[in-house]
Amino acid sequence: MFLTSHNSVAILTFPPEGGYPRLNREALQDLCQLLNEVRLSGLFHGVVIAANSQSFATGAAIEEVNTLAGLPARDFAALGQSVIDQVDEFPLPTVAAIRGYCLGGGLDLALACRARVAAYDASFGHPGASLGLITGWGGTQRLPRLIGKAAATQLLLTAERVPATQALSLGLVDELVSSKDLIDSAARCAERL
Repeated sequence: MFLTSHNSVAILTFPPEGGYPRLNREALQDLCQLLNEVRLSGLFHGVVIAANSQSFATGAAIEEVNTLAGLPARDFAALGQSVIDQVDEFPLPTVAAIRGYCLGGGLDLALACRARVAAYDASFGHPGASLGLITGWGGTQRLPRLIGKAAATQLLLTAERVPATQALSLGLVDELVSSKDLIDSAARCAERL
């Protein structure tokens, strides 16, 4: 991830290379480090966690997760939980700026933000059920609080993807904007919060 700014808002953007961002160990550690830098700098009044030009985070790197067992698996799960909790408890307003896919652990990350601004091409879901998995980074608690138990249960157990317009009607996102206005709109949202 890399840090830029928009007025008084820090913009933490997933790297452009590699296409669809994954929340592997390196990405989680980068996000944690950048949040600490923002908090300690005292220069910002809000934070936007932004998609790259293609997508928001598409969850954990399954290739990495499949190689983990025992203590390393527990440590990776704990790292993910810790970073997502850090976003949830961050002292400045946090806003997710979402385009493309927002899936699995990426959705958990977006749910930890105080608000979510999405482009019209965004889609949301927890595909873990189709892999025999369930999210471990707080989505099972945050999603029902945000959209209600029935809708959350359907999303978590069916692995269906929800388009941006439906996400807005469910209350999963707070605002829909064009892709070119995504960062500006998310930064304004952070400033309002």
